[in-house]
Amino acid sequence: MSTKASEHEDRPWFLAHHFDTVGQQVSSAKLGMWLFACTEVLMFSGLFLAYFIIRQLYPEMVLTASEELNKTAGGFNTIVLLTSSFTMALGVRAAQTNNNKALQRNLLITIGCAIAFMIVKYFEYTAKIEHGLLPGEYYSALEHGYMLPKYSRVFYGVYFTMTGLHGVHVLVGIGVLSWIYIRARRREFSSENYVAVENVGIYWHIVDLVWIFLFPLLYLVK
Repeated sequence: MSTKASEHEDRPWFLAHHFDTVGQQVSSAKLGMWLFACTEVLMFSGLFLAYFIIRQLYPEMVLTASEELNKTAGGFNTIVLLTSSFTMALGVRAAQTNNNKALQRNLLITIGCAIAFMIVKYFEYTAKIEHGLLPGEYYSALEHGYMLPKYSRVFYGVYFTMTGLHGVHVLVGIGVLSWIYIRARRREFSSENYVAVENVGIYWHIVDLVWIFLFPLLYLVK
């Protein structure tokens, strides 16, 4: 009984009951995160393939339709996400070095950047809706004075699908980043327990990486 009690006392509070060691828990968490990352890559790969097929079949249509996208807004959002990726990396480093104040500060900046991204995207979407630049049967650009090539509705279908799915990931990111921030305020993270921060960082870097491909493919078509 005394041996079991001693083992229980030596067990870190953050170690889940179904793991024997902290290293085992960390390895499992990282493996799960990277497997999830692979599924995300596979999902977006299908959408990128659809984009390249459409671009191969209708190059002039894609070129002309993309001119109606707001490159300034897209460029601003690119800078915002790159900044958030940097502050997320700083946050992970802060957790690894027991710097809880820096962790909280960088998480707040990252969350702020994510919110800014979604606000810009809201105004982008609102403009497209007002001008009838919508996918499928909702496309009504001609009624708003836009003389775009045939099948432009297909391009906007791809645009809304890819950026919309990415936007959902940004919203999920805001949620998990907020959860990590709340835990950071409770001082739950340290140099011994930071895998949750690291995994959220991996997720956020994936969100950033996807946008790095979306921006030039959709906004900077040549």
